[in-house]
Amino acid sequence: MTRPSLLRRALRCQRRFFSVTRASSADFTHAVIGAGVVGLAIARELASRDGTSTILLERHGAPGTETSSRNSEVIHAGLYYGKDSLKTKLCIKGREMMYDLCAKHGIPHRNTKKWIVAQNEEQWEACLKVNEHAKSIGVPTRIVGREEAKRREPEVRADGGIVESETTGIVDSHSLMTYLQGDFEDRGGDVAFQTAVTRIEPINGGKEGYRIFATSEDGSEDSITAETLINSAGNFACYINNMILPPERHRTPYYAKGTYFSYSASHPKTSTLIYPAPMPGHGGLGTHLTLDLAGRIRFGPDVEWVDDPNDLKPSPARLQQALPEIQAYLPNVNPEAIDLDYCGIRPKLSRAGSATTGKGFQDFIIQEEEGFPGFINLLGIESPGLTSSLAIGEMVKNLIHR
Repeated sequence: MTRPSLLRRALRCQRRFFSVTRASSADFTHAVIGAGVVGLAIARELASRDGTSTILLERHGAPGTETSSRNSEVIHAGLYYGKDSLKTKLCIKGREMMYDLCAKHGIPHRNTKKWIVAQNEEQWEACLKVNEHAKSIGVPTRIVGREEAKRREPEVRADGGIVESETTGIVDSHSLMTYLQGDFEDRGGDVAFQTAVTRIEPINGGKEGYRIFATSEDGSEDSITAETLINSAGNFACYINNMILPPERHRTPYYAKGTYFSYSASHPKTSTLIYPAPMPGHGGLGTHLTLDLAGRIRFGPDVEWVDDPNDLKPSPARLQQALPEIQAYLPNVNPEAIDLDYCGIRPKLSRAGSATTGKGFQDFIIQEEEGFPGFINLLGIESPGLTSSLAIGEMVKNLIHR
């Protein structure tokens, strides 16, 4: 006997449970596409036991297998983006929510602090701009003097100066996602893994909801209906956008591949995250030094534009390009102990511009699409998406229930 898909089993369960309690003809109140950390946070916010129902659709067999598990696991402070940008507002709020959630529920994390280091006058000017901007938005930073720097992190070179971010930290993203999924399900939510969305039909222009078609692992197709639809598909979000919106509102996805490097030597060591000064024209924040919760050093990511979001194979050429940047701030590093580790893909909406403020900066897009009621679109959710995830979940809930 053929086993029913996870989507079909979730639908049967919901129909049994809500056969008496719900007046709506839709199968679910809310459907969220994409079970990365942002999709999980959104679904958790929407799930309740008050007669509504939420289903989370994920094409892979587990949550967060793409961008959410292939990043630096940094809790960002919110230093780099425009004062009125969503990235700044959601990162600052999300960081506070993240520390609070992790402390309350025993999710492994640590406030490591972060140094932004300069090696020359031009880089120091960039660091000072970050410091001034941080103070204008209420993010704690301070300038670290040479004697203090030598005492705390003697292996770090910063000939031009150091700005310290006092609220930057790290989190175990896998433990975080495990908690979010469990809490979502405890609130009555359903997750359908191995469920790839293939097409979406607005019902009466979205006024009566959306019919979502999806294939299961065995290739069979099922469909469900939902009153509201949230596109949190990460690298796949532009494709979901293009399934629903007219051609003139279609989006072209771009993919910034980042390679991470492991470090196997026991020396040198740091207890602080180390970032190079942010310089104009870079697609990221430079090849920085981060730590895992065991104190192991890793480096990355760099930026490499690729056409395939599944291109996750590390390239030896990237290591050779990253070495000079690493040695600039960690001169005693052992190059032979640095090796290729893993790659991640950041969803972008353009190849042009800066990762921070300035010309070509691309903010998060989080909005209900005009003419499609109940369709909440999330595009370009890259860094600081992990830090912002809980605040994004709250924002989406407010957009739906306003």
